Amino acid sequence: MNIQEVKDYIENHKERFINELVELLKIPSVSADSAYDSETKRCANHVKQSLLDVGVDFAEVCPTAGHAIVYAEKINDPTKPTILVYGHYDVQPADPVSLWSSPPFDPVIKDGKIFARGSADDKGQFYMHVKAFEILSNLGELPCNVKFMIEGEEEVGSSNLGLFVKENKEKLKADVIVISDTSIIDNDTPSITVGLRGLSYVEVEVTGPSKDLHSGVYGGAVDNPVNVLCEMIASLKDENNAITVEGFYDKVEVVSDEDRAAMAEAPFNKQDYLDAVGVKATRTENGYSDREGTSIRPTLDVNGIWGGYIGEGAKTVLPSKAYAKISMRLVPHQEPDEITALFKSHFEKIAPPSVKVKVTAHHGGEPVVIPTDNPGYKAASRAMELTFGKKPIPERGGGSIPIVALFEKELGLKSILMGFGLDSDDIHSPDEHYGIFNYLKGIETIPYFHKFFEEESAK
Repeated sequence: MNIQEVKDYIENHKERFINELVELLKIPSVSADSAYDSETKRCANHVKQSLLDVGVDFAEVCPTAGHAIVYAEKINDPTKPTILVYGHYDVQPADPVSLWSSPPFDPVIKDGKIFARGSADDKGQFYMHVKAFEILSNLGELPCNVKFMIEGEEEVGSSNLGLFVKENKEKLKADVIVISDTSIIDNDTPSITVGLRGLSYVEVEVTGPSKDLHSGVYGGAVDNPVNVLCEMIASLKDENNAITVEGFYDKVEVVSDEDRAAMAEAPFNKQDYLDAVGVKATRTENGYSDREGTSIRPTLDVNGIWGGYIGEGAKTVLPSKAYAKISMRLVPHQEPDEITALFKSHFEKIAPPSVKVKVTAHHGGEPVVIPTDNPGYKAASRAMELTFGKKPIPERGGGSIPIVALFEKELGLKSILMGFGLDSDDIHSPDEHYGIFNYLKGIETIPYFHKFFEEESAK
């Protein structure tokens, strides 16, 4: 296998590769909404058939208490190393649909990008591995055994994946896990994610009076839960944009000046960044750069807030309840359960006696740091350097993939986060898109990850 052979194969089949992804993107596999359960099931079967079509020995749809996991394998030579590919076929809800410039499940190609929900997160990215496997099979070169585990609940916390992994350790036995669910710095600057933040996600409920009240009759005496909730949330950060939850920073990893200097070498255009997200300025924790704020520092953000009357017209009501969803991104050494407990204690403590507070924990995940001296990272770096013509930069990401820590704990395997998306792909937002360049570049690069992983494992 040489790079020209791979390039020629992609050139000869790229229209089919794109069309196949378009068909996958048409399936609204929204895991968070039960109204889409039948479509999510259809998507799992579609993924299974796609894997069978490219020549795996075996593929199955494995039921769980929620959405199914698709498993497939090709054991070419038991003496060779095994790569386990992880991805997810479920997608975020498309709401608010009115803000999309085209229907979220009717893919549109324009400006060299595929616009559709799930295009970058994660259908376009995991499907690169399916097509890369096709290339390896059709060129007659399978340097490693390959297993696929494509789940349907990543966007809702992978609640059933842990049990599946624990019950199928022998089936999932491998030498490395490769995940394409992250991004590169830009199309001219390849990078490999070597760190992810963890996550603590909670919902808070503030209750005042036992029922909604007339704001004229009771306003000024009975406390308004919406007002109280806003005051409580506002107090969660201080004037330096630091989080005020007691004990929140106690275990935060202190990144060395040398590592911070190395991070600063990555290209970053502040004006382009501002233009891309449509704001005039950023606001970070004092003493940290924008890129540090989104990678090596923890955060606390309100993801949604509601209460009272929000219908058409006016209703002068003093609401009984107010709610908010709050996520906290965590850095190494911060434990999700501990942070959730600290938040709960703090939030209850700052509530005035006029209201009752309830904090409900949702899903969470451990932060991870991936070493760069293992065969998987070296193989990924060599593969990207070959296809991009530049050595990739190791970079910490701001997002969370909770299953990375799970895989290391249960399977004893490091994960290589070799994604090809861009931060500007609008994942989780209206007009999510994935560059055709990125999609095809991933398909071109992944076969060399297999080749170089075999070589690095033999050293």
